[in-house]
Amino acid sequence: MKNNPSPDQLSIFLMVLREGGFRAAARRLGVAPSKVSTTVSRIEAQMGVPLILRTTRSIRATNQGRALADRIAPLLSEIEAACVETAQTSERVRGKLKLNVPGAVMPDILPPILGAYRGAYPEVEIEIVVDNDFVDIIAAGCDAGIRYGSRLEKDMISIPIGPRVQKIALAASPAYLQERGHPRKPADLTRHDAIRYRLSEGPCLPWILNDGGKRVTVEPVTRLTISVNALNTGLSCARAGLGIIGTFHNWLEDDFQTGKLVPILQDCWPTQEGPRLYYPSRFASAPLRAFIAMCSR
Repeated sequence: MKNNPSPDQLSIFLMVLREGGFRAAARRLGVAPSKVSTTVSRIEAQMGVPLILRTTRSIRATNQGRALADRIAPLLSEIEAACVETAQTSERVRGKLKLNVPGAVMPDILPPILGAYRGAYPEVEIEIVVDNDFVDIIAAGCDAGIRYGSRLEKDMISIPIGPRVQKIALAASPAYLQERGHPRKPADLTRHDAIRYRLSEGPCLPWILNDGGKRVTVEPVTRLTISVNALNTGLSCARAGLGIIGTFHNWLEDDFQTGKLVPILQDCWPTQEGPRLYYPSRFASAPLRAFIAMCSR
């Protein structure tokens, strides 16, 4: 069985027909005329039929040559277009970006980042999976994840996303404080009702405060425990006077301004590192590379 001509050889054959001669095709391709002539002769030998009739002044395709040209021209054009489109994807970002994130970044950290990203790359489809456990993003089919803390799976790298530092604040409604009084020091919290967040199948998130230059863990009276998957519910319960809540200060700013909630023990509020975007160290897709670049600005 004879070997079929390669796409490169067939492209030279088509160029000869389009340019009307071997020398003209050679000039367009930037190669020696002898190479063009040799390539066409090799194709004819491989296929066992004449493709181009040559004279000293002109060329013309045989019936077999014209039939071959008509069949392969659109195929080679499609191959060329596919190659060009693939090369352009490095500049034109499109496709899908799937992120696994905790609920804590959904109210105010992630939306403005996604808004800027969407404006810059409108052809990218974004999917957000809200999950508060530390998951294997590869097994979950995600491109990247966002989490608090520096614990990472093997072969992962991370960068900060959003605020580099976040403050943990305590707050309660005016009605609750009028009835129960204002705590004056961290130890007073042990006599107050608390609205606590719990990780799925885990402990309640601790209340760690600054007290005289030391960090202390306080155990209030836990009257209401809410899953971290229901973050907004905790704020609603605090506004309803069900107890003191400990959460991110940026979530409470609007309530402090409107007076729906009152800050408690402000001098004792601790800080923690902000969220981090983590992703595999191996090659990333164009949408993820663009997202990483945006978060790094």
